[in-house]
Amino acid sequence: MSAPVFSTLGCRLNAYETEAMKELAAAAGLEGAVIVNTCAVTAEAVRKAKQEIRKLARENPGAAVIVTGCAAQTEPETFAAMPEVTRVVGNTEKMQPETWATLRAPDLIGQTEKVMVDDIMSVRETAGHLIDGFGRHRAYVQVQNGCDHRCTFCIIPYGRGNSRSVPAGVVIDQIKRLVDKGFHEVVLTGVDLTSWGADLPATPRLGDLVMRILRLVPDLPRLRISSIDSIEADDNLMAAIATEPRLMPHLHLSLQAGDDMILKRMKRRHLRDDAIRFCQEARNLRPNMIFGADIIAGFPTETEDMFENSLKLVTDCDLTFLHVFPYSARKGTPAARMPAVEGPEIKSRAARLRAAGDAALQRHLTAQIGSSHRILMESPRMGRTEQFTEVQFTSDHPEGQIVTARITGKTDTSLTA
Repeated sequence: MSAPVFSTLGCRLNAYETEAMKELAAAAGLEGAVIVNTCAVTAEAVRKAKQEIRKLARENPGAAVIVTGCAAQTEPETFAAMPEVTRVVGNTEKMQPETWATLRAPDLIGQTEKVMVDDIMSVRETAGHLIDGFGRHRAYVQVQNGCDHRCTFCIIPYGRGNSRSVPAGVVIDQIKRLVDKGFHEVVLTGVDLTSWGADLPATPRLGDLVMRILRLVPDLPRLRISSIDSIEADDNLMAAIATEPRLMPHLHLSLQAGDDMILKRMKRRHLRDDAIRFCQEARNLRPNMIFGADIIAGFPTETEDMFENSLKLVTDCDLTFLHVFPYSARKGTPAARMPAVEGPEIKSRAARLRAAGDAALQRHLTAQIGSSHRILMESPRMGRTEQFTEVQFTSDHPEGQIVTARITGKTDTSLTA
C-alpha cells in the first residue's frame, strides 16, 4: 500500500492541521487513502473542494477518500452525497487519534456510516496537537482556534466552533523546542488571534503572551503574529510593538470594509476611524510598521459611495498588502438574506481594490531601494524582510538563515538584492 495523499485548501491554520493529521495517520498506520482538508470561507471555496475531491479520486482509483476541514464541518451532507467520498470527518474528529484508527479499517469503503461530524459548538478545549516545525523556514504555532463573534458574512465559527486558547506555558515550551531545532522565526496563528486568553484563568491577552514569549525564549530571533482584529489590540501588544524589535513590524488586519454602515451590517466591532486610528498609533510606535488587510468588495447593500470609503482606506490606513475578496454569499449566514450587489459590479469593485493594492505595494517597494534589510531565506535565492516583503537574490544564500542585504531594485511584486 502507498502512503496517504493529503490535499490542503484554504488558510494557514488548515495547513498546520494537515501536518498534524499526517502524524496521526502515520501513527495509526493508515495507507492508500486520500485526505482532503477543505475550506468553507466562500461558496467558491466549497466548489473548489468538490473539484479537488473528484480530481484526486480519478488520480487514485480504488483509494478511500476522506473529506475533512471547515466545509466538511458545515456541510457534511454535501460531501457525503458525493459518490467519490468514503468518509466525512469533522474538525474536532480530525485531530483525535482514535478517528484515524477507525479510518484504518480495511473494510472502510464498505461501511455505511459516512459522516463523523459532531457539534463543534460543544467543544471547550483546543485539541492537543502541536507540530514542532511546521514550515521549512519559519515555524507556525497554533495558539487559538474558533471564534466567538458572529460577523454576518462568515460561516467559519460554525466550522471552527467557539474560541479556545492554548495555555501560555504550552506555547512557550513548544517555541523553545522549535528554537532548539534551529528555527529563526515563529508565527503565532489562530482563527481569531486577538481573542487568545479569554477562556484561560485570569483572562490574559495576546500582548501578555507575546511579552512572555519574548522574555522566556530569549534565543528566538523573530516572532511574528498573523491576522489580528485591530479593535482587540491590548496595551501589552501595543507596548511590544513599541519596545520589542524581535516582534516583526508587519501586521495583517481583519478590516473587511471602510464604510461605517457596511461595517455595522457586517456586525464588525470597529468603525472606519478606529481602523485609521490603530494604524496611525502602531506606526507612531514603530515607524517601519507596515500593514496588510482583508477587504470584501460588493457586500450586500454596498453603494458606490460606500465602496469608495473602502477604497480610500488603502490610503488612509497606508496599507501595503491587500487580500481582496469579492463578496460570495454563504448559505446560513445573515448577509446571504440581504439585498445583493450585482455580480459584474462586485467583480469591478474587486478589480479596483486590487489595483489600489498593487499601487500601494509598488510605493512600498520603491521606498525600500537603497536600504538594508535582515532577510529570512526561504530558498537559496528568495527570502522575506522583517516586514514580510519578498526579496529575490542573484546568488545563493543558506536556506533558513537570516542574512543582511542591501536592496538594489524591485520587480512588480518583490525587491531585488
